[in-house]
Parts: sequence; C-alpha cells; structure tokens
Amino acid sequence: MTAATATAGLNLAGVTLLHGDGDDTVTALDDVSLTVQPGELLAVVGPSGAGKSSLLAVAGGLIRPTSGTVHVGDADLTNASQRDLARLRRARIGFVFQSGNLLPALTALDQLRLPLQLGPVEKPRDPRELLDEVGMSHRADRRPGHLSGGERQRIGIARALMTRPQLLLVDEPTAALDRARSQEVVALLARESHQHGVATVMVTHDHDVLHHCDRVLQMTDGRLEEHVG
Repeated sequence: MTAATATAGLNLAGVTLLHGDGDDTVTALDDVSLTVQPGELLAVVGPSGAGKSSLLAVAGGLIRPTSGTVHVGDADLTNASQRDLARLRRARIGFVFQSGNLLPALTALDQLRLPLQLGPVEKPRDPRELLDEVGMSHRADRRPGHLSGGERQRIGIARALMTRPQLLLVDEPTAALDRARSQEVVALLARESHQHGVATVMVTHDHDVLHHCDRVLQMTDGRLEEHVG
C-alpha cells in the first residue's frame, strides 16, 4: 500500500466477488477499485442486482472478496481472521440500514449506548451530545414505535457514529421517507461525514439527494464507473 492509500478511509483494489461455481457462477463485483477519502460522501447508484449490496458487504468486511484487497485506513480486511474482522468492524466501521434498524424495546438514548456494550471502544462519543448533534435530544426517551421514519434514520446515523468510525456504510437511507425527510437525512449524512472526517459510502436509488454528495458513481453489472446525468 502507498502512503496515500494508507490514509484513505476506504480502499478497494482489484476486488472481484464470485457467487456459485461452474456454469452457475455469478460475478457480483468485477475488478472494482475504489478509494474514498476521510470526510467524503460517495453515492453509488444503479439498478437492482447491479452489485451495490455486494459492494457494501465487501467494504464492511462481511464477505471476503474472491480476489483483490480491502483496506479501511491501514487495516487489511482481506487477510484478517474472523476475530480480527469482528473487532475491526466494531471499532472502524459504522453501518446505517434502511429504516434505522432500531431495536423496538430501546429508547433513542439506549440505542446509542448499545454499541458500547458490545465490546471496548477506545474513544466513544457521548450519546447525549450526539443525539443533540443530529437534532434528536428531545426524543431521547422515545422508542422507535413513537418516532417518525426520518427520526429513526437520524437515530440510526447517530448510533453508527458512536465509536468514531473511519468508514460509514449506508444502505438506501431514504427508501421509506418522503422527499423532505430524504433531503434532511442525506444533508445530515454529508454534514457528519465532513465534520468528523468519516469516509461514507451511500447506496441509493434516490437521485433527488445526489446534490448533497461529493461524488457519485454508477454500478452496472458489478463494475463502477462515473455517473452521468
């Protein structure tokens, strides 16, 4: 790795991911190389089945690529043991899912405390300060059933930032939101990424929010290219 690559939030080099074998082999990712710098919000667009979910899974260390390398900061996810991968995901990578993926029984404040209970965190964020930062301090004692879709996404983003991750992976954050809430959520993602130097990759079908992003790439048949239009 070069020094420039080592400082990147995310670096994929020549990543290919195959599913199945023989005549049933499917190429989910086809020789993908990608660098996302700290503080950059990258959007990845493309049709269903193009490989966007596979990209997030490989970048997050959830699936090992068939070939190529994956680095988050100076950490090599490709050759790490399962134990080290779990540690790296907890310490360096935040995940934001559709609809926030919150636990129904926990209040907003307890959702943020949850990552701190899963293992040691070197320099965790203060959950109350983070709730205030994402505009949700007034909902600290509310459970997901009493929050709107946009509010749940804000809590999900805040929870993902609790461990001060180097990389944030975001899967269709506006899928269940109206236009106004969608704009608010992606603007929040951009602000948090820029303010805290987090490399963020957002998969989305929502072209109306792309102006909040620093860069947009198109995924087609497992390959990444510059987005046009």
